[in-house]
Amino acid sequence: MAYRWKNTLSDRDVTPEAAFLNRRQLMAGAAAGIGLAGVGLPAGAQELEANSWEEITGYNNYYEFGTDKADPARYAEALTTTPWSVEIDGLVDRPGAYGFDQIMDKMTIEERLYRFRCVEAWSMVVPWNGFEVADLLALAGVQADARYIAFETALRPDEMLGVKYPVLDWPYVEGLRLDEAMHPLTIMATGIYGRDIPNQNGAPLRLVVPWKYGFKSIKSVVRITATRDEPPTSWNKANAREYGFYSNVNPEVDHPRWSQATERAIGGGLFAKRKPTQMFNGYGEEVASLYAGMDLRKSF
Repeated sequence: MAYRWKNTLSDRDVTPEAAFLNRRQLMAGAAAGIGLAGVGLPAGAQELEANSWEEITGYNNYYEFGTDKADPARYAEALTTTPWSVEIDGLVDRPGAYGFDQIMDKMTIEERLYRFRCVEAWSMVVPWNGFEVADLLALAGVQADARYIAFETALRPDEMLGVKYPVLDWPYVEGLRLDEAMHPLTIMATGIYGRDIPNQNGAPLRLVVPWKYGFKSIKSVVRITATRDEPPTSWNKANAREYGFYSNVNPEVDHPRWSQATERAIGGGLFAKRKPTQMFNGYGEEVASLYAGMDLRKSF
């Protein structure tokens, strides 16, 4: 059931690969063979230009390895990602530990060029490789009573120096409504620019939900649980006033400590102008119907 997300743009709407690589000088040809014309692209994607490999992999929030943006790139190599398995449990027909290779054998890997918007009001554009979460959930068989999906990051104190500090209540946990998790835009990323996703970006499996603030896109997932009730999530537990369960990108709802009306594009340079933030990060046409009837100022 892969390729549910249909690209409505023609080849000429997307920057040709050769020009794209020459302009950005990305990875000295390591991205050769990736054709962005076939990517699942949102409306307005012709305006997107992906960040460089160095920007994407060198500027991260992954507090398990430290709170500085460069800490994940410095320290995440300590994370052992082979072997890897994901425990899928809760309201599913086939609970159990699913090995990474077992999962990959069943999944269809697609290329997705997505905007990424952090709650800290910075943004970038990332060419992900991955598969739809809906296909992984289908592998386990989500039961009719399930309403939410919870995700959990690995907790390895010997490999993750940041968990020695009580920044959050470890392990890191996030959650989505089932319909959000099943949406074709929601993927489990396994790579960037056709290469295996590096540790600092959430190897070997990380969630990507492009219309939500980045902290919802949990990294290095080891457990997925189908539940009837809304699961507690790490940042919401830490400060519900600042980090709502939904955390949809919404320029009209400011973070209590800063405006969300504009964003700073990573790679734009020191004097680059801030960009207006788009509702749902530019994916409103695809996802707004999920929230019909909800007051998005209150259900933030």
